[in-house]
Amino acid sequence: MAYRKLGRDSKHRKALLSNLTRDVILKGQITTTTTRAKEVRKFVDKMITYGKKGDLLSRRKALAFMRNDKEATKKVFDELAPKYSSRNGGYTQMFKVEPRKGDNAPQVIIKLVD
Repeated sequence: MAYRKLGRDSKHRKALLSNLTRDVILKGQITTTTTRAKEVRKFVDKMITYGKKGDLLSRRKALAFMRNDKEATKKVFDELAPKYSSRNGGYTQMFKVEPRKGDNAPQVIIKLVD
């Protein structure tokens, strides 16, 4: 899978994407830059797909990616997976908002679809 490097080394990038994924799952929406949101969308979709599978291996993969955050993993498997059981992908939406004040970076709100 092709991915964006986001100007970070591999460990920092993985931590960033893991944290943003957990925030989207727990809070329902976050505001971030467009490039980060496009990357995070892939991982949120992957976590919800793991939740829809529902087996032990999927739970362990989700738990490992989200750095042992049991609250986020539980939410994926117990709340989000049943909610999106009839939907095949496309669990997130992105809405453009005004650019960030400091560096004028394009920003979006990424949120879970209702």
